[in-house]
Amino acid sequence: MVARGISLHLKPGRAGEFTTILDKDIVPVLRKQKGFQDMVALVAPGGADALAISVWDLKENAENYARSTYAGVLKALGPVVEGTPSVQTYDVATSTFHKAGVTA
Repeated sequence: MVARGISLHLKPGRAGEFTTILDKDIVPVLRKQKGFQDMVALVAPGGADALAISVWDLKENAENYARSTYAGVLKALGPVVEGTPSVQTYDVATSTFHKAGVTA
């Protein structure tokens, strides 16, 4: 599994709109992507900064999303984001998410 972490600086007073755009516009797109597993969005107290983490089954699927669909996601976030988001890809070392359905 891999995760893509996207750090964003939000325009003042736009944290609520950021969440709405994620829920209505971006999550449905992510769910259609091959290999997409989960997404978590975090907003710092005060709403100035946010971090969105998407989890993917394979690095190749995350890379395909980055090449084909991510530009549209950035465009959808344009009204609420200042500057250029920073993206970092990580190998998932451990997670309770991928073990959630496993019973001993």
